[in-house]
Amino acid sequence: MMEDKIFSGKFYYFGTFQDLFVYVKNGVITDVRKFEKSVKTERIEGAILPGFFDAHVHFRDPGETDKEDFYTGSMSSVFGGTTTVLDMPNNIIPIRDYNQFDRKKAVVKGRSFTDYGLFSLYDGTNGDVISKESIGLKIFMGESTNSTAFTGDYEHDQFLEKYSRPVVFHGESAECLRKNSAREVKTLIDHDSSRPSSCEMEALRTISKLKTSVKIAAHISDYGNAQSFPEKFFMEVTPHHILLNEEMQLGAYGKVNPPLREKAVMEKTREAYLDGKFDLLSSDHAPHLEKDKESIQFGKSGIIGVETRVPLMLALVHKKILSLDTLLKTGASRPAELFGIKKGKIEKGYSADFVSVNFSDMEKLNENRLHSKLTISPFNGFDVVFPRNVFVRGEKVISNREIIEDCLGNMITPQVA
Repeated sequence: MMEDKIFSGKFYYFGTFQDLFVYVKNGVITDVRKFEKSVKTERIEGAILPGFFDAHVHFRDPGETDKEDFYTGSMSSVFGGTTTVLDMPNNIIPIRDYNQFDRKKAVVKGRSFTDYGLFSLYDGTNGDVISKESIGLKIFMGESTNSTAFTGDYEHDQFLEKYSRPVVFHGESAECLRKNSAREVKTLIDHDSSRPSSCEMEALRTISKLKTSVKIAAHISDYGNAQSFPEKFFMEVTPHHILLNEEMQLGAYGKVNPPLREKAVMEKTREAYLDGKFDLLSSDHAPHLEKDKESIQFGKSGIIGVETRVPLMLALVHKKILSLDTLLKTGASRPAELFGIKKGKIEKGYSADFVSVNFSDMEKLNENRLHSKLTISPFNGFDVVFPRNVFVRGEKVISNREIIEDCLGNMITPQVA
């Protein structure tokens, strides 16, 4: 049993910063009060926000730990203010049955700074061997890293119809990708042409027709596609699809699936995010080795981002471009809610995950200070605001931007979420 704690400071509570006392027992908020006399508290300096939630990371563990592992990936997460991550199943041996799930569960146990959940891969044939501890399902509608496309019949899949947990779709139509695969790819513009926005549109049309209870369309690259299907599915966006475009000189470090789009499309997608049109803001953190990024033509797709996702957005909040409420909804409370996890809010009954920020700490991102195994970032030089202190379930993990605790992260399953 964790000891009772009382934290004091300026918490973001129901839409405003307020001087509060937050009571915590066993890592959970038990009470929030405005006035207390003669109470010994742990004072948190700065503006205190709920810990952030990233529903889409690829930590490559097990199988490709030369690229990333749960230790380095989760460390990067907490430095960026993220206290909970959900890890995707496209490991080099995909997590598509309970044996592989249990193996991954055992490998990562005790090696995470954040709380975490694990997805299973669904390909249309393996519903009877999916682990019941899976936080959700991932379906690749078209081929991408370490994955093959779904081979079933979407509209008549009884397993998908009955599945009650969230299903996350990599929304690129396999048939459309095949039609465009012969295109030569030497630039980011070529990569866009080889996986055009129309492939996303076709996939979203399919998703919109499914009877699955919780459908999440991952990493939407073109809001013009998504707006055709109002409220047919939940929509996820990434920082790279609202801040980067194919005209930037990023080389293979800008190669990602779905691709970066033209500047006008990026700007429209960004405006939609700023206007609150998206449900989730996720990093789609997908690290590779330097040798995998030597050329656009042969380079692998994926961008690191779990450590920069929140700091990039906090800088936009500081500049009054993005509302804090929109950031907290998409980056903390809404994704947690969709997965049935009591995180992302500073309220009674929620996990005591806190991030304290001094908005005047805005700086230029120095990729050499990141904590992933490969730190080269397409956001190098962008404005960022990193949190000063980070708490996971009431335990301080980051103090004044230095890590002070080892791996405290717990696995989250549907049974205990």
